[in-house]
Amino acid sequence: MEQVTLKIEGMHCSMCEAHVCDAIRRALPKAKKVKASHLKGKATFLLEEGVDFTPGIEAVKERGYQVLDSKKEPMKRGFFLFSK
Repeated sequence: MEQVTLKIEGMHCSMCEAHVCDAIRRALPKAKKVKASHLKGKATFLLEEGVDFTPGIEAVKERGYQVLDSKKEPMKRGFFLFSK
């Protein structure tokens, strides 16, 4: 799994967060743990390795938000996470 982080401008409240999460989930049905924070100005979600996340960026833009930056990195393994 890889974690995708989008830096988003234009979210002002919890309803904006819900709109961003909904847009990502609709564009990327296999996305997991989709979260957005208007206070931090970002959204994060998990995808299988090699899956293109640009449809999620486009979906967020279509909702009227600006995606300023994006990055994809291997998911950090924690104490309760196990490899395949």
